[in-house]
Amino acid sequence: MIPMPSTASRNRWLILLALAAGAALRLWFIHAYPEVQGDPLVYGDIAKNWMLHGVYGMTSGTHVDPTLIRLPGYPLFLMLCFRLFGMEHYHAVMYFQVVIDLATCLLIAALTRRIWGRRAGLIALWLAALCPFTANFAAVPLTETLELFSIALAFYAFDCFLRSPLWTWALLMTLAWSYAALLRPDGALLAVALCPALVFYGSRHPAVGIKPTRSMMRWALLCGVLAVLPFIPWTIRNARTFHVFEPLAPRYAVDPGESTKPGFQRWTKTICVDFACTWDIYWNADSDAIKLTDLPTRAFDSLQQYDETRDLIAAYNRTTTITPQLDARFAALADKRISAHPFRYYVELPLARLADMWLRPRTEMLWIELRWWQYSRHHTETEFALGYAALNLAYLIAALVGFLKRPSLSGVILAFVLLRCALLLTLEAPEPRYTLECFPPLIALAGVALSGRPRAPISDRRSAMH
Repeated sequence: MIPMPSTASRNRWLILLALAAGAALRLWFIHAYPEVQGDPLVYGDIAKNWMLHGVYGMTSGTHVDPTLIRLPGYPLFLMLCFRLFGMEHYHAVMYFQVVIDLATCLLIAALTRRIWGRRAGLIALWLAALCPFTANFAAVPLTETLELFSIALAFYAFDCFLRSPLWTWALLMTLAWSYAALLRPDGALLAVALCPALVFYGSRHPAVGIKPTRSMMRWALLCGVLAVLPFIPWTIRNARTFHVFEPLAPRYAVDPGESTKPGFQRWTKTICVDFACTWDIYWNADSDAIKLTDLPTRAFDSLQQYDETRDLIAAYNRTTTITPQLDARFAALADKRISAHPFRYYVELPLARLADMWLRPRTEMLWIELRWWQYSRHHTETEFALGYAALNLAYLIAALVGFLKRPSLSGVILAFVLLRCALLLTLEAPEPRYTLECFPPLIALAGVALSGRPRAPISDRRSAMH
């Protein structure tokens, strides 16, 4: 009689199969949809100049100009890759990101296992490994892959620290906080959510010992201070080089002295709700012509406003440069639209942008028509995009169901998601990737939803088996 494999052996094979499937998916994205243009080249240029010339800056003709438009976290990573694999060898960067992204999958699985049990952890591993939205970014030299890893590591170390308040977990958690913020300014939200949660959760956990609230307040303060330390040299450098106080990076990614085009930004905020508008209108400012036909119908509240907008766009297109005079005209037009419809500007449009970032098919890194919904022009791409949107919605619904089961850490996960949504409500140019940072904890919740009841009793969830 052939002996049946043990449960542990079967689980090991399922883990290896999940990782193999995840690796295959990410390698396919690298083969089919590699993306090395725009922001990846900006990061690469900064990394190359920092490495070769010792200047954190961008190439301008024959010289290098210092910059602060990007934080140093991703250029540091690219410098490491360039040293290991060769200068500007971006495909090697992508392969390295495959390894990091698979490590993120394992961290998500480990976190889920701790909060709901082994079966939930295994399901979460498969959900993370086969998630095309996160896997896609392994093929793009951008911050997303490392940001997702930092977020998954932070939540995992946070849970480990609550059970065993040791320096190892505190340092891992703090490093994750710092690096997430060194990658992107909005990465600081990770520390904003988890630092107070240390006190809230830790003061109720028996592993903390006597006077838990006071003890966890000390830990939270210490971790917060350590997380800020890497930004001190960056802030000093910016003060010496540009004579400004900038501990992170400017909101509009411009160096001191460059115009932020506040009038154009404000006007854009009165019309944009989707990624198509971001691509055709917002990103074309100061670089390419803006087509009046690309503006949505909500850009005009009257025939007079249509004529005014047409003349303004025509004046811009003559030079494709937003001069101070043109920016003032955009500001005046925006003020008219806001005063006529304040509720639309302050409530309806921000919520519409947020909904677009959560629910839109995440095809922005694929070679799919921007206006995918125009079925008569591209049947197949419309059907694919709708399928992608349905898959994205399935992940979100599963995460909601998992949250309603109230696993441990559900409160801090909710706080993190809400903080991110609050930030995204302030943006004028929506991009679906801005909600992707919520996916590590959401995939963990989805694993909870699809796994049934935890093996441990409800009262023992926080002491689920490692």
